[in-house]
Amino acid sequence: MSLPFPQSLCHACAGNRYVRPGRGGVYLLCTRRPEKYLGQPVLRCPAFEPALEEPMPAAKRTAPAAERNKAPILAALAPRLPAAARVLEVASGTGQHTAHFAAALPGLHFQPTDADPENLPGIQAWTADLPNVAPPRVLDAVTGPWLAADVVYCANMIHIAPWAAAEGLFRGAAGCLTPGGILFLYGPFRFHGEFLAASNAAFDESLRARDPRWGVRDVDALDALGAAVGLERIDTVALPANNHLLIWTRSAA
Repeated sequence: MSLPFPQSLCHACAGNRYVRPGRGGVYLLCTRRPEKYLGQPVLRCPAFEPALEEPMPAAKRTAPAAERNKAPILAALAPRLPAAARVLEVASGTGQHTAHFAAALPGLHFQPTDADPENLPGIQAWTADLPNVAPPRVLDAVTGPWLAADVVYCANMIHIAPWAAAEGLFRGAAGCLTPGGILFLYGPFRFHGEFLAASNAAFDESLRARDPRWGVRDVDALDALGAAVGLERIDTVALPANNHLLIWTRSAA
């Protein structure tokens, strides 16, 4: 990628970067620094690592599960999303969900995020041509930083993370959602301590074998998290492959 500022250290950095024009200059989205954008030129940088060759544009990463489930999730989401909503996606992963939803719902504004900075370039590759998607940002469910939103959406995260991530998700959603805002949570779940399918029980066992802090979460425990921060579950939607979309809302008061 040819950059318009060869005098900048960024020109020779091994980090992924995306050029964005802005008010008064050109800016880089950098995955190695906490700032959202770096103004140019950057002549000193503690995160600099020299590139052996000119970096290639980031490739789209594809998760087969996300490709399979994006359409049924969208079918469940679309009639329940407020018009012109600001949608904050937590744990965007590859970015396939954001790209699919934003293309189908051009009246909504999407903010993809992920706890892993290395996932941001791939998310950007999926969403760069969609005008209603903001550049991806780092957001950790436990530590934030959280952004104001009308909707928080999170898929397939809390079962492959410590319980603290679920606690942080509900705490963060309650704090960032506008009154009447909605939290959508997709994935496999237990209901009243029971698995609805043998495949989910086997999946839970495999998760706990990999990391004892992981596992398919019980909806009763999630409802308790929600109640503690003012979120009430208002709907449960069964989806393919023994997954569900759980929906909480923040009190309008």
